[in-house]
Amino acid sequence: MKTIFYERHAALKAKMVDFGGWNMPLHYATGIIEEHLATRKNAGLFDVSHMGRVVFRGKGALLFLQHVLTNNAQALPIGQSQYTIIPNAKGGAIDDAYLYRFFKDEYILVVNAANRQSDWDYFQNIIKKFKEVEIFDKTEELAMISLQGPMSKTILNNIIDSGSMPEPLKNQLSIVKIKGIEVLIGRTGYTGEPLGFELFIDKNHALKIWDILIEQRATPVGLGARDTLRLEAGLPLYGHELNLDINPLEAGLEKYVCFEKENFIGKEALTGIKKKGLSRKLMYILMIDQAIPRYGYSIKNGEDVIGAITSGSYAPTLKKGIALGYIDIEHAQIGRDVSIEIRNKPYRAKIVKGPFYRKGTIGESHAKPCIQKN
Repeated sequence: MKTIFYERHAALKAKMVDFGGWNMPLHYATGIIEEHLATRKNAGLFDVSHMGRVVFRGKGALLFLQHVLTNNAQALPIGQSQYTIIPNAKGGAIDDAYLYRFFKDEYILVVNAANRQSDWDYFQNIIKKFKEVEIFDKTEELAMISLQGPMSKTILNNIIDSGSMPEPLKNQLSIVKIKGIEVLIGRTGYTGEPLGFELFIDKNHALKIWDILIEQRATPVGLGARDTLRLEAGLPLYGHELNLDINPLEAGLEKYVCFEKENFIGKEALTGIKKKGLSRKLMYILMIDQAIPRYGYSIKNGEDVIGAITSGSYAPTLKKGIALGYIDIEHAQIGRDVSIEIRNKPYRAKIVKGPFYRKGTIGESHAKPCIQKN
């Protein structure tokens, strides 16, 4: 499949790859490192239209979302969003997602590209039990792009005709017009940048918005730098840090699980896991030796294997190898020296406090506590 921006990527001589069934740019002519640094220093422009966009409407939409998501959708007023997990009955992650509420009685759930169909089928099986809720797949009708980096706010301010930017808090939303085109803006992103926005645009007008952002000197960025940026920020990637056999508690995402809700799928299992205690934990690993850790490499304490890398790469901002990995709970302490086995040779590394990259801070909006109203 191709997103609406495919011809723009081709014109920029992007190296295209298959990703979740979509033909997506891995990088452009300048390469992954330059695109990564352009995002950190100026503004990167990402085509994220491969992500699934599922819309829920109706008076029963909130009740349904409360049942199938770990976070508390009840806490979302109009104009806010939240990260959440789609759990199974055992507490594993079917997917991780972002829930946006731009309008009353309507929610947009952004899911991972590779999971779009399976998520849809899963929701269809459950929604039959709920009244007054409609579900729509808007992935191909509603384009999505991301503008991330310190110049992103300036760029958007330069081109907005009417409406205002989201409030300066993570997860805030607003609706604006750019050259007469309605654009839904979320103060969200996948790079760790304190300034970053994701834009939802009707597909018939999306190319015009893309071109305007390029004219404002935003740098197009492919999947390669998107991955190194999120890894520096310590953000999970489904299929690596999360999957059906990895629960959000192990992944350090407990704050996105609202145990106070009366009932949601997986609550009983997750409550039991929390009570029993974890057997492993996701940790941040910084290389001491000059080496690049990769998925699947063993993490060792002396001769003993204590875990495995789930994501690893060279970090352009830090100029070092970094990784995320699950480590046995008895060895999962910040400051511990470990080694990474690369081609049968140990390379020195250290467990560190995450994230690897943090530039400034931005408040996160939490309008209400995690308590479901009766």
